[in-house]
Parts: sequence; structure tokens; C-alpha cells
Amino acid sequence: MAKTMEYKNAIQPNWCPGCGDFGIQMAIQEAASKREIPFERLALISGIGCSSRIGGYLYCYGAHTTHGRALPFAQGVKLANRELEVVVCSGDGDAYAIGMGHTIHAMKRNIDLTYIVFDNQVYGLTKGQTSPRSSQGFVTKTTPEGNIETPLAVTSMAITAGAGFVAQGYARNRKELVEILMRGMAHRGFSYINVFTPCVTYNKYNTYDWFKENLTSLDEREGYDAHDPAAALQMLAETDGLVTGVIYENENSGCYEDAIGLDEVPLVNAVCPPSQEFFDTLVQEFR
Repeated sequence: MAKTMEYKNAIQPNWCPGCGDFGIQMAIQEAASKREIPFERLALISGIGCSSRIGGYLYCYGAHTTHGRALPFAQGVKLANRELEVVVCSGDGDAYAIGMGHTIHAMKRNIDLTYIVFDNQVYGLTKGQTSPRSSQGFVTKTTPEGNIETPLAVTSMAITAGAGFVAQGYARNRKELVEILMRGMAHRGFSYINVFTPCVTYNKYNTYDWFKENLTSLDEREGYDAHDPAAALQMLAETDGLVTGVIYENENSGCYEDAIGLDEVPLVNAVCPPSQEFFDTLVQEFR
């Protein structure tokens, strides 16, 4: 079995000291290790933002794509080679602002991949503007009198959009987050995991102390049934979405690949490489 740290390459992350993103990186590495995913079978796709730098810090396949477009890229990767374990990482701006259209359609399309959103409720990379997840009254450089918009209820949205696996984690609770990631990776279909991720530089409201006071784990909720979508929506309404754990799972949802009859043999294996003569002709065009 691979050691957890073997998934970390030699590049040092440049996140701010204390950033929650470190915790998520370690949880992904540990989950991949416990699932014994070979390096060449793991593909980590990311968009743009502080969170999306993670693709450069792990020893695996990956692509740092354009803003809000990580999901369509990742879906193409998975359909081309369904043997890969595809993990997608975005921030709350990447996922719920410019990428919202892709997020909704990926949830209902149900391709077998794992989508992890680093939810710090602020735009960190561009120096502290509100995101679609920022609380009302949140003061930033662009909202000096406080944010007037309602934050998106993303987990409720995911359930109603058709996601077969919906969960939330907390970057500091590594043990629970690893378990959630492993369960999400094992789910056959689209797995959506929103992770509360404190931004120590630009979000002075949703701090580690704030999350400690306000977050509760579903493990503490006796009798909760994660297979009942109505119960999940009611619970989210009662808690204002400030919960961690597996919120909803449809174990019989199947996945897009099976629904369209995609062959078990990866499409990449069916691609005929070009002849040397044809390849040389193509290269000549760029000289």
C-alpha cells in the first residue's frame, strides 16, 4: 500500500500559512492511499483560484484548466478513460459563479467522478471580494457596507439538481473528511463534496473559531437517514446547511457511462496512433 506522503510531489504549496487548503490536500492524499489508487490511475483536474493550485502539488496526472471549466474538462477525461479515478477541485467562486452552469449540468448528468469544492466563502486569489457563498453583511473591499445578497444553499441545490452523492466536510476535521472522500470516490456516479475551508487572510468572519462554534457533524444526529432526500432537505433547512458528513446518497443512481452503454474498454485504447509520415506532415505545418 502506498504511503500517504508519496502522493505529494516536490513542489511546495504557496497557500497562506494556516489556510484550510492544506488540510484538504492531506485528506485527498490519505483517501487515495487508503484506496490504493496507483499514481498513474489518479487524475486531478482543477480550475482557477487558490484551491485550484492543488493539481500542481500531487504526484499524479492532472490539468490546471480555465476558470469555471474544470468539470467539462474532467468529464471528457473520464469518458475517454473510465479506468481513471477522476477528482475535480474548485473553489466556491470557480464552482458557483462562473462555473455554475457546468456544476448544475454535471450533477444531473451523473458521470462517475468526485467533485470537491473548497468553500472559503470569499475570493482569496483576487484579494478578498465576496463569493456566491459569502454571508449577508460580509464586509469586503467591494462590499464596504456589507454583502446584500443571499448565500447559495449549495447542498440543497445539489440534491434537487440530481446529484447521487452529496456531502460536506471541514478542512480541519481530517479524519471525517478522509472518510467522506473515500465514500464519495467509491460511489458510482457523480459525487459532490463541499468542504468548509477557512481563509485566514481575507475572511475574518468564517474563522476556525466560528466553524468550531457553528458546525455540527451528522454523526451526532441520531437516526438520520442519508438515503431519504426529503429528510436531507429538511435537515439542511433546520441547520442552515452548517453540517458535515454524508448528507444524501442514492446508491442505485447508476452513472452516465452505463446509461449510454459506454464500453468497459477505455476509449483511449481504441484510438489508432497516426503513422510517422502523417505525424511528420503535421509537424511541418508548425515550423
